[in-house]
Amino acid sequence: MALFPLKLIPAETHIDFMRWRWVTIAFMAVLMVGSVVTILTKGFNYALDFTGGTSVELLFEKPADIDAIRDRLENGGYPGAQVQTMGTGSDLMIRLQPKDGGSDAEAINRTAEDVLRIASTEGNAASIKGRSYIGPQVGQDLARRGVYALAFVLIGFLFYIALRFQRKFAISAIITTLGDVLIVAGWFALIGHEFDLNVLAGLLTVMGFSINDTIVVFDRVRENFRSMRADPLEIMNTSINQTLSRTIITSVVAFLTVLSLYLYGGGSLAGMSEAMMIGIVIGTASSILVACPLLTIGALKVSKQDLLPKARDEEALARRP
Repeated sequence: MALFPLKLIPAETHIDFMRWRWVTIAFMAVLMVGSVVTILTKGFNYALDFTGGTSVELLFEKPADIDAIRDRLENGGYPGAQVQTMGTGSDLMIRLQPKDGGSDAEAINRTAEDVLRIASTEGNAASIKGRSYIGPQVGQDLARRGVYALAFVLIGFLFYIALRFQRKFAISAIITTLGDVLIVAGWFALIGHEFDLNVLAGLLTVMGFSINDTIVVFDRVRENFRSMRADPLEIMNTSINQTLSRTIITSVVAFLTVLSLYLYGGGSLAGMSEAMMIGIVIGTASSILVACPLLTIGALKVSKQDLLPKARDEEALARRP
């Protein structure tokens, strides 16, 4: 990987990743356990998507500054208010948690009038176009569907990798990917940032990025197992080094793209962008330092016999060490 005259990554590397495989696997395990403990003890700071709240639709005389309105609502006692456009910059939907927690008609009207007062400015007055209360049952349904989506993706990955590669590869990939998601989720539980549907979408994106990176490395591992005469540790090292440049380039480009989204995408995309940035870093590290090392230990240890079709390649098996 070269940037003008500066070469960031050599064309061929010879890093002994397998030398530290027990350390990297143990470190990943510690992070996973720590994330699970943090999630169970602290829990998530669920946003209105999951807890419910009041929804107020405002119509401004001219396009409004969404970030400025969000800041004024924060200062006015409505932290974590969600502000988004409804087709035009003059029509905004604001969802927030009422100060008094009331859900009756009087409480909704009181919250709507307070939001109108805070959001309106001298040069851009607003009027209330609609108001309603979103019950927590909606949030519970969204949370349940999010869990279903997570399980569906994991099961889909398991079957796909098992069919394309081998069962041991599938188990290793699922452990690695699940670890990436747990670590990112644990980060949000630890720091207390709001957990909304955008963050959930970011977690699902992390899964896709992590599994894609892992499959690329696994594909090279399978090719090298069939062509190289070497022990599994050397084959794993060679495979990781051969794909290292591609992995780093892809990750850096993806990270910079998400970073721009985090910096300029507004507050509504900050959570998703943060989840994706952390996930890209963790996913890249795990595909290099965890996924392949898992294939060298215990019941997940792979051999040439695991990767060569038995009936079709009996002669090839006999010729290989």
